[in-house]
Amino acid sequence: MSAPLVSLQGLRVSLPNRAAKPMFGPAPMIEIVKGVDVDIARGTALAIVGESGSGKTTIGRTLVGLIKPTAGRLLYDGADIGTMEEAAFRPLRAKIQMIFQDPQSSLNPRLTLASTLARPLEAFGKFGDAAGRRKRAGELLDIVDLPAAFLDRFPNELSGGQRQRVGIARALALEPEFIVADEIVSGLDVSTQAQILLLLRRLRAEFNLTLVFISHDLSVVRVLCDEVAVLSAGEIVEKGATASVFADPQHPYTRELLDCVPLPDVEDGWIMRQRILAAG
Repeated sequence: MSAPLVSLQGLRVSLPNRAAKPMFGPAPMIEIVKGVDVDIARGTALAIVGESGSGKTTIGRTLVGLIKPTAGRLLYDGADIGTMEEAAFRPLRAKIQMIFQDPQSSLNPRLTLASTLARPLEAFGKFGDAAGRRKRAGELLDIVDLPAAFLDRFPNELSGGQRQRVGIARALALEPEFIVADEIVSGLDVSTQAQILLLLRRLRAEFNLTLVFISHDLSVVRVLCDEVAVLSAGEIVEKGATASVFADPQHPYTRELLDCVPLPDVEDGWIMRQRILAAG
């Protein structure tokens, strides 16, 4: 077997506990992620699921270099990026991108979509001049099924689902190979959630992306993910193929999460009655 694209080996992350900060002096540190081991094969999609406060977003932000680990190793294509200085890590930023939970706050309200999508291209010197970058921005909107006419719109002129599509387009701008998607459908209605999940599944196949999909809701990961890691209080309590975990969960916490998935109880004979009604 080939080496994983991403490997977390005994990963630990501590952050300041602002709630316990004294009036004078620094906030005490609290360990959020407690010795996580996960391998992510190239081209696969891993779901990290758990309730709020379990540490899943902290792992996501650590994966893309927004937070530094306090212990353990974070390997990307064999290189320990957890210990890299920013100057050494910057060339990898084009390959490692994140789609944030709330596009309303992650998109600059003062910038048009053209400017939002052109900025990473300009920062990395891609697609030539301003005209070339605008053309690429239009192509990115097309990739996420938005019209090029949206280029001159501002985020507040879009729906929540459209804003999230722009967030996805921005993550794709630098042609990455690894994307972390953090709770990207949690604020959307069920119909829009399904559209975004299907879009992400298509893009993953089209661009051969390696994906980490973070969610508190197990019901959304079946559509997209090959494997699932269940996180509780900063520790992985169960991991495996998504189908296997859904069919036969081994840990009580996983069973608890699955019990929260809304599955309707259908009355005996209901389906036949609907068919008769539909037939007139």
